[in-house]
Amino acid sequence: MALYVQKFGGTSVGSVERIKAVAEKVKGFRDNGHQVVVVVSAMSGETNRLIGMANEINDEPTPREMDMLVSTGEQVTISLLAMALHKLGVPATSYTGSQVGIQTDSAHTKARIQRIETDELQADLDDGQVVVVAGFQGVDEEGNITTLGRGGSDTTGVALAAALKADECQIYTDVDGVYTTDPRVCSRAQRLDTITVEEMLELASLGSKVLQIRAVEFAGKYNVALRVLSSFEDGPGTLIVADSDQDEDSMEEPLISGIAFTANEAKLTLLNTPDVPGVASRILGPIADANIEVDMIVQNVAPAGDYTDFTFTVAKGDFKQTMKILQDQVLPDLGGGELRGDDNIAKVSLVGVGMRSHAGVASKFFRVLAEENINIRMVSTSEIKISVVIDEKHMELAVKALHKAFGLDKRDIEQE
Repeated sequence: MALYVQKFGGTSVGSVERIKAVAEKVKGFRDNGHQVVVVVSAMSGETNRLIGMANEINDEPTPREMDMLVSTGEQVTISLLAMALHKLGVPATSYTGSQVGIQTDSAHTKARIQRIETDELQADLDDGQVVVVAGFQGVDEEGNITTLGRGGSDTTGVALAAALKADECQIYTDVDGVYTTDPRVCSRAQRLDTITVEEMLELASLGSKVLQIRAVEFAGKYNVALRVLSSFEDGPGTLIVADSDQDEDSMEEPLISGIAFTANEAKLTLLNTPDVPGVASRILGPIADANIEVDMIVQNVAPAGDYTDFTFTVAKGDFKQTMKILQDQVLPDLGGGELRGDDNIAKVSLVGVGMRSHAGVASKFFRVLAEENINIRMVSTSEIKISVVIDEKHMELAVKALHKAFGLDKRDIEQE
């Protein structure tokens, strides 16, 4: 007997018929003698519908009330799935995040899980029940409902798997695994049999929408076996493995595991800022205080005592707030300067552990973009990734050109 935590996304539970299909799949695991915890998202489109209604009433709703609102989407799904399981003769109990004991901090709309109380949940499992949990949500110390950010149901699933020491956390979605890039953009993208936690972290952080980055962080930190599967067809999916599970040869091949991209980026530049110690902290401190995450950072080198330019990127949804912080707080503190912003950019990234042992990846990357007449506006690198910021209009062209140039749409991907 094994314990599985299975997470089903919004598309997987997007209709009554699909919820019934999920119930059948869960029943199959239980009939084979396994214990099952099911984590579900809101039905496809429901969260956007709720957000749309909120914005019709107030274009700047408070984060607390937004959490109260959008958390209701998952509550509908858990009750319907429990009913579907009951219809099949499967004992099941549904819980909201707060009921199941998911304790978070108080950062509304971006809350982080602090601990999970599993006693009641484990008792239900031992009693032979399937436990159905609302993803994406928890409760803070004051009893306020919180949400974990878009895609947060993945994090709920992996966190529960870690807390329960589950044998595997299975993420069911509308794709049958992790691909070399988004098949909707590049039709010759191929599914990977395995990918390392390190590579998946990079891909998730760089725009891949298969998994939320915090879910992958949990999996790596607590050594949770994590598998991405399709809700609609059978198959092995993609297993996300620890680096130690890969031998030296497999770490060197393939060179590039995937290409991630996102247009959910905005670039901000402060021109003519004083080039003195502490200026970066004075710029980014107020932004961090507003719980806004900064991604890429570039500061030009200037002669001693001169002025410099400071450029960084944030999520597009944080663009207006960041501009206001810079205009109202940072520029007055710096004694002036010029502020420029651009939210028509995209980030394209190559990821692969094989980059550690292969030279020439960066030069080839830049050459491919140059041949397509795509201008690079920012560059960021690590041991296993190269990211560039380009104009948003060139994003799909860049992805297709790089995918072909690095052989991802020519060869069979074999990772063991």
